[in-house]
Amino acid sequence: MITLYHGSNMKIANIDINQCNPYKDFGQAFYLSADKNQAMDIAIARVDIFGGEPVVNDFRFDENLFTDGTMSFKSFNGYTEEWADFVYLNRDETIVPPFEHSYDVVYGPIANDRVGLQIRNLREGNIDKKEFLRRLKYMKGVTFQYAFCTQRAIEKLLPYECK
Repeated sequence: MITLYHGSNMKIANIDINQCNPYKDFGQAFYLSADKNQAMDIAIARVDIFGGEPVVNDFRFDENLFTDGTMSFKSFNGYTEEWADFVYLNRDETIVPPFEHSYDVVYGPIANDRVGLQIRNLREGNIDKKEFLRRLKYMKGVTFQYAFCTQRAIEKLLPYECK
């Protein structure tokens, strides 16, 4: 079992994927990190925007479900062209309805906060794909995230404790 963390401005008792933004790095999903400090940073940022108190929600997950065929799992182990193409499809708000993929869980690096601008620059020909990939890299260094993209995957998350 691994412990994963979700930073918020509230305790998460029930996860409703329909409340999640569809235009995120890996699509509409519930996002978690194996890094508790990263989750706290996100919680603090949410408090700055929405108010409340920072909360790090802890969940346990059996990572064997990634390898035993129970879950369809996509892993990006770094900032690659394949990762950038995937983020582009998921973040491009001109795609209506939003791009959908078939993965239960996606794991990979976080894109920087200016993805929309970089998508527009690429679409308008102001930058090439190599520069697009360079600009998508998270400014705080390589930081990974898990996106639980289906209700089936979310049901496998076990609440652990809140701090």
